[in-house]
Amino acid sequence: MGQQTALFAKHLEAGAKIVDFADWDMPINYGSQIEEHQQVRTAAGVFDVSHMTVVDLSGPDAQNYLQYLLANDVVRLDAIGRALYSAMLNEEGGVIDDLIVYRMSFGYRIVVNCATRQKDLDWMAKQAASFDVKIKEQPGMAILAVHGPESIDKVCEVLPEHTETIRALGNFRGVELDDWFVARTGYTGEKGLEVIFPQEQAPQLWDKLLGVGVKPVGLGARDTLRLEAGMNLYGQDMDEKISPLAANMNFSIAWEPTERDFIGRKAIEEHRSSLLAGNFPQLVGLVLEGRGVLRAGQEVKTDKGEGLITSGSFSPTLKHSIALARIPVNSESCQVDIRGKLTSVRIVKPNFVRFGKKVFE
Repeated sequence: MGQQTALFAKHLEAGAKIVDFADWDMPINYGSQIEEHQQVRTAAGVFDVSHMTVVDLSGPDAQNYLQYLLANDVVRLDAIGRALYSAMLNEEGGVIDDLIVYRMSFGYRIVVNCATRQKDLDWMAKQAASFDVKIKEQPGMAILAVHGPESIDKVCEVLPEHTETIRALGNFRGVELDDWFVARTGYTGEKGLEVIFPQEQAPQLWDKLLGVGVKPVGLGARDTLRLEAGMNLYGQDMDEKISPLAANMNFSIAWEPTERDFIGRKAIEEHRSSLLAGNFPQLVGLVLEGRGVLRAGQEVKTDKGEGLITSGSFSPTLKHSIALARIPVNSESCQVDIRGKLTSVRIVKPNFVRFGKKVFE
């Protein structure tokens, strides 16, 4: 038996199929992964993501520490509640983890992946040695993600005292509500909220959400939703050996100011030069509109060389198969080895669905 969130009993009540996920007992689905996927695309679903790790940072050097630790620049967080997405790199420019950092009244809050928890905490502690910063994990916090076109309406329905504040939130903005934190962030490509709050209050909020028609959604649909949105999964689309420039994470790197030195900067500057010279792989989207399913691990052949699918699945929204694949830069034609047969696929930008609509040509 693995670790369990404060909502484990609620998952069983809802008919969840439980699987092991990074040593946590988590719901893969509650009956139908396809129905759960469509629930998020058309109405509102709730995910228990309390297995993820919440880390709070404070102290005089907190900002300088994060400027050194992360590839993105926390100086951009110029107001309490703002958030940004970043990679945390090693010296070779590989991705130790990808994360979201929030500006808080006390300093900063980071949410990192559960599978990389100990590695992340050890790395953060090691890099903090020369900074006056306090790093505190918050294992007593639950995280619920409520996503879908109706998500904000539903959350306001169960938290009526905070309706005005919640509705005023812009994308990648959050607000502290005493010991609760509500943010417009997520992993589905839909409008939604993430709520970080004391875990002892999680069952009550869960029941209220289900009571107003929000449906529980498991890890299976979470994966197809994030794939449709072109969002990376750590351990598949990037890891410690993969540069963010080979994982479609260029947007999360703050190259300016040039005098800011962050861990891995020298390495990824070299990667950028190689990419511009056409000698570096890139993460692209693949579309197979005919029969067949694209899956992680399948080999890819392009006019510029070979590559590999990192994530792939049938898309419940588009009704055909899609994938993320790492292939030589500037490839123009592509085939995938599906059960020993080379099948032609289209190369598109690694972003397939936003707000329930197809976004690629």
